[in-house]
Amino acid sequence: MADPSTYRPSPGSIPDAPGVYKFRDAGHRVIYVGKAKSLRSRLNSYFADLAGLHPRTRQMVTTAAGVEWTVVSTEVEALQLEYNWIKEFDPRFNVRYRDDKTYPVLAVTLHEEFPRLHVYRGPRKKGVRYFGPYAHAWAIRETLDLLLRVFPARTCSTGVFRRHGQIGRPCLLGYIDKCSAPCVGNVSAQRHREIVEDFCDFLAGRTEVMIRRLEREMAQAAESLEFERAARLRDDLGALRRAMEKQAVVLGDGTDADVIAFAHDELEAAVQVFHVRGGRVRGQRGWVIDKVEEMDVPALVEQFLSQFYAEQTELAEQAPDGGSPVPREVLVPSLPPDADALSEWLSGLRGSRVRLRVPQRGDKRALADTVARNAEEAFAQHKLRRAGDLTARSAALAQLQEYLGLDSAPLRIECVDISHISGSDVVASLVVFEDGVARKSEYRRFALREAATEGDVAAIAEVVRRRFARYLAENTGHTENTGSTGHTEGAREREGAPGIDAETGRPRKFAYPPNLLVVDGAGPQATAAADVLAELGITDVAVVGLAKRLEEVWLPGEPEAAILPRASDALYLLQRVRDEAHRFAIRYHRQKRSRRMRTSVLDGIPGLGQARKTALVKHFGSVKKLKQASVDEIAQVPGFGTRTAQAVHAALAGEGTETEGESQT
Repeated sequence: MADPSTYRPSPGSIPDAPGVYKFRDAGHRVIYVGKAKSLRSRLNSYFADLAGLHPRTRQMVTTAAGVEWTVVSTEVEALQLEYNWIKEFDPRFNVRYRDDKTYPVLAVTLHEEFPRLHVYRGPRKKGVRYFGPYAHAWAIRETLDLLLRVFPARTCSTGVFRRHGQIGRPCLLGYIDKCSAPCVGNVSAQRHREIVEDFCDFLAGRTEVMIRRLEREMAQAAESLEFERAARLRDDLGALRRAMEKQAVVLGDGTDADVIAFAHDELEAAVQVFHVRGGRVRGQRGWVIDKVEEMDVPALVEQFLSQFYAEQTELAEQAPDGGSPVPREVLVPSLPPDADALSEWLSGLRGSRVRLRVPQRGDKRALADTVARNAEEAFAQHKLRRAGDLTARSAALAQLQEYLGLDSAPLRIECVDISHISGSDVVASLVVFEDGVARKSEYRRFALREAATEGDVAAIAEVVRRRFARYLAENTGHTENTGSTGHTEGAREREGAPGIDAETGRPRKFAYPPNLLVVDGAGPQATAAADVLAELGITDVAVVGLAKRLEEVWLPGEPEAAILPRASDALYLLQRVRDEAHRFAIRYHRQKRSRRMRTSVLDGIPGLGQARKTALVKHFGSVKKLKQASVDEIAQVPGFGTRTAQAVHAALAGEGTETEGESQT
């Protein structure tokens, strides 16, 4: 794999201008396309310390062998060029919001002599009008069943249509008045097309016109004493109103909008879109995607809008009868940095002005909250789908036993991950999975001091030594201070059976060993962990390393990696365990770094360690308020005397006002 420093461009050679860039691998294939307001700033961020990069970004830059860029004059041009390149090269690390068979639509074949209404999945075709997408095919069929009473259009296939025309007898729908039976000449082609066009008008939102027309015809029939026809029209009105109730009324102003929401974590994101046309929710879509870079909600909004609407516009050009897929208004949870450029680009796709905004109050805000709840639910379901599948979990554990040559299935798996930035604030996480399910109450975190400057291999060894030294101590009745922080610090020995707390009757924090220990890294990390276990005399714990580059599984002392099948449940489980450890380590690292930055102004004051610094900031709420405190007020903080308070007050008196970046806790 390439070292990013080997192909890093000279910082001075990268233009400080908007543009689009491509990363290529050793085979000169494009593996990632991105855009930036400033190419210099964005590209330099990829060549920072690898340990601080997002896991997917780290995998991308170590897979790449070169980078190139194209300068453009405006951000709108950058949006268009980025989409064109993604479509042309189909890079493996780019997310594609593609439509697939998940979302059926209602198709009306207007190009045929006798148009047909039917459920459809697949690419758009010319001469066909589409309504939807719908969440489920049964929702289309249910709507059709209600509306065919009022709009008795053809729904049969071409073969069925011709066969009944040959035998001269309509199908069952023709006998129960849910089809006008054009196959046997009950209505002319012109009359049948009028029925279909009325159906399209109704689904397009012109419902009130249709309701008023039927009410007027019903009244005229009653005045003419045509009671049977009036009763039939009354039933038709009831069917239309029931069909309208199926499409939830959300806004009363004929709003034409898409409402978009996201739910995400460090590694994945779920997006949900509600399509509102004529004030009603006409369709719903959702995706769950991997995040290639560390992205917040504004960045996710920008990525989604630029890809989704460009692709939908291309599909609409293949089937021009369906109208523009870009609505008059796009409601998002947060505006991206280049909101004006995005709005201008969307307006160009639509051919008229498109508003991009965040709803603040009223019905639109309530609908946005509903979409957000749907996104969160979809994300939770995605996370639980395979984790909650007992069959998949059992298969994963059985496959791990087979692939790794274990004596038994690894019912308890622990994973260690290290997080730091250039060797500062080095921390580690230890997460636990039992029967393939996360046991968050068993998670532990460590602040590393001894191995902080010696690299990840030494850090992994320190964590493993501390974790298993505590395990041995708790099972032999002799505790020792391992120096771990958070949940593991300051534990006391209690009388009772080995591994059991006599006071609570519960297992102690490190009472049970794992069947499988996973470390984030390749062969050196796995070997270091195995050496520590051998040093402690522990022989019943298997060790593997999981490298992020190609998801290779490394066994201690082996010269080559064991590559598990990419689609296997075993590899999926190892990835989930590793990613969870990475998430937990990053969160702890950010907490420590934030705490250190808040108290950095107190560095160098005699007699003031990290614990006292934290106590001061916590007591006063911020460094700014601490600077305004008197000596007597500082001395009231637990653990502070008059002399220490005077030293703090004197040191802060010359610091001036609070610097930018300090915040209240």
